[in-house]
Amino acid sequence: MDIVQLLLALVLILLAAELFTNSLEHLGDRLGLSEGVTGSIFAAVGTALPETMVPLVAVFASSSLASPQVGEEVGVGAILGAPMMLSTLTLFLMSLFAAKQRGWLGTLTPERSGLRRDLSWFLAAFFLATVALFIPHHGSAIRGAIAIVLVLFYFFYLLLTLRASAALVADGHQTEAEAALYLTRLGLPDWLLVILLQLGLGLAGIIYGAELFVHGVEHLSKLFGISALLLSLLIVPIATELPEKINSILWIRRKKDTLAFGNITGALVFQGSLLPAIGVSLTPWTPTAPVLVGALLTLTAGAYTLILALRSHPLRPVHFVLNGALYGIYFVIIS
Repeated sequence: MDIVQLLLALVLILLAAELFTNSLEHLGDRLGLSEGVTGSIFAAVGTALPETMVPLVAVFASSSLASPQVGEEVGVGAILGAPMMLSTLTLFLMSLFAAKQRGWLGTLTPERSGLRRDLSWFLAAFFLATVALFIPHHGSAIRGAIAIVLVLFYFFYLLLTLRASAALVADGHQTEAEAALYLTRLGLPDWLLVILLQLGLGLAGIIYGAELFVHGVEHLSKLFGISALLLSLLIVPIATELPEKINSILWIRRKKDTLAFGNITGALVFQGSLLPAIGVSLTPWTPTAPVLVGALLTLTAGAYTLILALRSHPLRPVHFVLNGALYGIYFVIIS
């Protein structure tokens, strides 16, 4: 029954995320925003919601669980596991599907300035969150200050990304929604209000599905005698990041490289700043072995990808094989 609950929760999360993402694309099209903004902000936030809501629900609902510590462990594992998955396995899978179409030495052509901006802000925020692991619990004032700085990081990142949108649109990078809004297929008009209604329905489904998922992880950790932290580091990101993987794979196969990369790197900034702010302020956030290994490998993968983006040479699918190898190392170490 626990496994059935997890599967049902996962299906609900993915369906709701699809509703949410589809409406975000139409909103970006309606507002005349660039592909960079739609990919790095709208699509990234939309597809990041499943793995975002899991730690939020886990932390804030921990008092309702049989063991509040389980809620905290699931929260910490999901917060750190998501950036790890995005910076390693997700980038590798995207490049794998690009290689099938273009070859391993084919060219990937994301808009470079946005890619560099995303990775730079992510690394700065996630490095600060990693440093916070070593701040003692009694240093609550310092932890609180770090959490505030992390929130401000994302706020300023949004301002810079939105400011760059007009120039990108002028260069021909405006967002175009290819698939029809789902609610219009039911006969509703393609109005802004209908787009916002679909956004609300998607968000509600994600929140409810995330709550079911957290309780399912709690039961499974007891059934198999596995730490909820390890379970959430390995299983939650794989399950809840399917929207990012699927969307980026579809976009890369359609040669919409800016949307494909932005969906991943924008989610990295979101999950490397806002979510660690919650972890720093509301969870133990201590440097246990699995947590520390994951954080260090995430920083390594992010720094390597930024170096690729800073070079003047073309990006190629073969470059991201190392990202996949780093995830393999992570899986072997903590499993």
